[in-house]
Order: sequence, then structure tokens, then C-alpha cells
Amino acid sequence: ANTTAAAEETCARQVIGTVARRAYRRPIPAAELENLVGFYKAVPAPASRGEVGTDRAMLLETNVDDLDPRLWPPVLAGLLEAGASDAWITPIMMKKGRPAHTLSVLVGSDVADRVRTVIFKETSTIGLRESMVDKRSLVRRTRTVVIGGEEIRIKIALLDGVVVNAQPEYEDVALAAARLDRPVKAVLAAATAAAHEAGFAP
Repeated sequence: ANTTAAAEETCARQVIGTVARRAYRRPIPAAELENLVGFYKAVPAPASRGEVGTDRAMLLETNVDDLDPRLWPPVLAGLLEAGASDAWITPIMMKKGRPAHTLSVLVGSDVADRVRTVIFKETSTIGLRESMVDKRSLVRRTRTVVIGGEEIRIKIALLDGVVVNAQPEYEDVALAAARLDRPVKAVLAAATAAAHEAGFAP
């Protein structure tokens, strides 16, 4: 009953390694064993199963019709760096047929002032709409697969203890592709297949 998490993982690693060797009738490479152990760690404790996180956030929005579109990527990056949990733009049409974009930003109240400053400094807007919204999110875990010796994180989401979504971390995929001198799409496909093989994906 007093077994620590580290001791539990060590025990699980030994059991998984033994079962895998017997099931596959061959030695299990370290990378493959890590994937199998990662699946064990991906399953949350029973008390956390079924949890769907609920939170409150502030939604900041503004319509912008006079900003060079080439500036939007650094604007979004700056908002995320300032602490926004998410930021996106939506194409719209304003009165008199003017094309424009709606900038939407989800932010916690603790960093709202910092994010507002970025919006006012980096865009041409002179005002914001602000409202409070509810957020619901699935239980999230991060696991790792190994492609060509490069580690790639897999982001997984669970509902009632069951994996319902799994996606390789794109930055890891792009970095691995560069190091391996392989196309990004090939490494992405390999990482996705490895996630399925390891049981990380639905």
C-alpha cells in the first residue's frame, strides 16, 4: 500500500518486459519497451477517470480591417507568448463589403492585462469586446514514441479513462524530420503509426 509511484513504474516495467518477451518470443528493444511502458502510464488512476476539466476564461475579441495580413502570424505568436491559452483569427465581412478579421483570444484573468497590451501594440485596433466563457477539456497526457532514434511526443486525450484523441507534437516531428533528413509527412506518418502500435491512439 505504501509503494511509491517510482517503485510502481519499475515493477510495471519488469512485468511488461517479461510479458512482451513471452508474447513476441523475442528480445524487446529499449525503445519498444518504453512505448509499452508509456501506454501503462497513459491510463489514469481510477479516481481521475471520467474527469472533464471545467474552467472559466476571459474571451477578448476585436474586428480588424486595416492590418497587413502578413502581420497576423507574429501577432498570434506574441499573444501566446504573453500567456494566452489560445488565439485565432476568423475572416469576416464588415459593412459596405469590407473584408476583415475577427481576432479572438482566450486568456486567464491573471495575464489579461499583458495580453491586452500586446493586442493594442501589435494590431491596429482601438477597442476590445470582453466576456467570460466556460471551458471544458478532456484529461490530457503526453507520451513518447521513438522514430529513427528521435523522440516525438504524442498528445493524448481521455474520456472516461479511454483514449479518444492522439496527435504527434508537430514541432517534434519537424525537428526529427530535419535531423533525419526525411520529409515531414513521412515522419508524421511514422509517429502516428507508432502511437497506434503502442496503444496511445484510439
